[in-house]
Amino acid sequence: MKILIIGSGGREHAIVWKLAQSPRHPELLMAPGNPGMAAFGRVIPIPVDNLDALVGLAVKEAVDLVVIGPETPLSAGLTDLMLQAGLRVFGPSAAAAQIESSKAFAKAFMDRHAIPSANYQVFTDYPSAVDYFEKYGPALVIKASGLAAGKGVILPSSLEEARQALREILLERSFGEAGSQVVIEERLEGEEVSLLAFTDGHTVRCMPPAQDHKRLLDGDRGSNTGGMGAYAPAPVCPSALVAQLEKAVLQPAVDGLKAEGTPFVGVLYAGLMLTPQGPRVLEYNARFGDPETQAILPLLDSDLVDIFEACVNGTLDKIEVAWKSAACACVVLAAAGYPHSYQSGQAITGIEALPPGTAVFHAGTSQKNGTLVTHGGRVLGVTAWDDDLHLALDGAYAAIRQINFDGMAYRHDIGHRALDRLAVKPINRDVYAQSGVNIDAGNRAVSLMASAVRSTYTPAVIAGIGAFGGLFDASQLSGMHHPVLVASTDGVGTKVKLAAQSGRYHGIGQDIVNHCIDDILVQGAFPLFFLDYFATSLLTPGVVAEIVNGISIACREAGCVLIGGETAEMPGVYLANEFDLAGTIVGVVERDAILPRRDLLPGDVIIGLRSSGPHTNGYSLIRKIFADVPLDTVFAELGQPLGDILLQPHRSYLPLLRPILKSSTSPVKALAHLTGGGFIENIPRVLPAGLDAIIRKESWPVPPLFPLIQSRAQISPNEMARIFNLGIGMVTIVAPEDAPRFQQAIPEETWIVGRLAPGSQKVIFE
Repeated sequence: MKILIIGSGGREHAIVWKLAQSPRHPELLMAPGNPGMAAFGRVIPIPVDNLDALVGLAVKEAVDLVVIGPETPLSAGLTDLMLQAGLRVFGPSAAAAQIESSKAFAKAFMDRHAIPSANYQVFTDYPSAVDYFEKYGPALVIKASGLAAGKGVILPSSLEEARQALREILLERSFGEAGSQVVIEERLEGEEVSLLAFTDGHTVRCMPPAQDHKRLLDGDRGSNTGGMGAYAPAPVCPSALVAQLEKAVLQPAVDGLKAEGTPFVGVLYAGLMLTPQGPRVLEYNARFGDPETQAILPLLDSDLVDIFEACVNGTLDKIEVAWKSAACACVVLAAAGYPHSYQSGQAITGIEALPPGTAVFHAGTSQKNGTLVTHGGRVLGVTAWDDDLHLALDGAYAAIRQINFDGMAYRHDIGHRALDRLAVKPINRDVYAQSGVNIDAGNRAVSLMASAVRSTYTPAVIAGIGAFGGLFDASQLSGMHHPVLVASTDGVGTKVKLAAQSGRYHGIGQDIVNHCIDDILVQGAFPLFFLDYFATSLLTPGVVAEIVNGISIACREAGCVLIGGETAEMPGVYLANEFDLAGTIVGVVERDAILPRRDLLPGDVIIGLRSSGPHTNGYSLIRKIFADVPLDTVFAELGQPLGDILLQPHRSYLPLLRPILKSSTSPVKALAHLTGGGFIENIPRVLPAGLDAIIRKESWPVPPLFPLIQSRAQISPNEMARIFNLGIGMVTIVAPEDAPRFQQAIPEETWIVGRLAPGSQKVIFE
């Protein structure tokens, strides 16, 4: 059997993945497909909007079945053209697909067939729509009537926001023809659920209910998106309610479309609000949902080929559609800046060897010179299934921790409503829970981070995670002549606010470790072990796990053990969605190798090593300067989204300097880590009395971020040097005759930025 699947996203990848498991071994063709789908058949690069070419392909290949994934070709009439060409199609006609492609049609259709929905009005002109909103708003919802890629629903919080949204849709046509009409309806309160069903135009077979997460950020904050993750089955919709919804919402829609002469064949999707007054339909879709499909199809126990054929043949009532007694979760990995402007072409790693029970569905990827790269806003859907939802979510997030691409963003709380509903809290925890502290969330956070922490262990660890205190075997120091322990404690500062704002936490874990490493490195010490401290208003296990995973990566790269830490949930101490991160590091140095050395002299050379950005300093000012600028903004002088630059992890200089400092003939006399206080406050900390540091302006290339900050805030050059590292994160001081040897030993460009001169322990710019 030969099947042609139309589409290129995560939904279509999941469909192809499931079809490939059929014992009938169908031959699969995909147009236009994606790199992930190519593993299952032949990919033919015909866009979904080239209807004639798609029909021509299906006829030429003599396919037995066409499966249409996206809503756009359905609404454009691709099914009708395929049927006219004598082909069998899984997907509704354009007339039946109006139930999705026109919200005005759908609302009137629901009225005609007594399907419960919100009260509404349809408008085509801006003044009338504004008048209606001013009369009844702002507790209303604005919907572009046509297809808007899941982004045409606006919930304004004020009349001004409503006016702006209506202006953009009706006058500026931000959604094109999809906004030629708007539906304004009452805002329903309750919990949302998605209920999808196979149908042959007569019979309805429901799938497990799912919940999608539309908002970009944790806690259902941020911009509306096409969907950041989903899970199934949703416990808010038990089997009895599914049966009720089938009778009240799905079967009446199928019967109504048939009665009006437009029978519906394919997947009918009902987006529902479970209100105190009963279920209400928010919308119908005329196809599989995305990302709900990625969380539903792994649970299917029947042959998807058989189901598609039964729908097309009108015999769905003759077959069984069986589902696994399990749970599945899909977490979407998005490009930085999504759902607004975003970059493509970032290399993707870590998806090659995933454990059983997991799959990665490609949504926005392409191949570039043999490398898998990002090519869309929603890039991947990481999916896992297991006996229960806790295990499925743990599996998905564990898989995510091995995947990477620059700017990778995702939500850490997929399934949070279900987990809250499923949580079984012993009676003796009730009082503590009522105070706002969730012990179960804390336990789950520990479970999620455990493998990452243990990956840093060496034989020196006697007791680590789970113990009251970490135990580290210090006998490894017995080979040293005169070991001296060096310890440092620091925090990430208000950079954590940007991490929370963007939902990107991975680099924050690296920040705290690398900052602390650099602080002891300037004394010549190498790290032994690290302890972290994370405190927040409300514990989100996925966030904690991502941060700790970043900590673990930085520790492993440094050969440092993550021996323990503290995770604290403190409602009332921190504001909602706020957290703090700090850490303590302990290292060791031979006493006679402690820096700075005592032989610093006038004429010694100061050499600068490049930074990776502001590191962890100056972010209170940075956030103020860019308070009105979205993090996905690309300034011409920066060439990439602002958020990507500001969230670059603090650089560790250990890999660069370890070989030199280990040498018995190390030329390094002193090191200064340019943290808070920049050049002016930090370099004097290593100078003896009687010496100044003379820094030559323009002796190194200052990254464009810093001039941008200076111009926007009108900061003096001297103050810039007191706040920021200006592109130099570490300086080393060597004798002038040793400067060439030192620079040759560093495998990247360095700059002679100054010299020592007689003075009084200060920094002078010349």
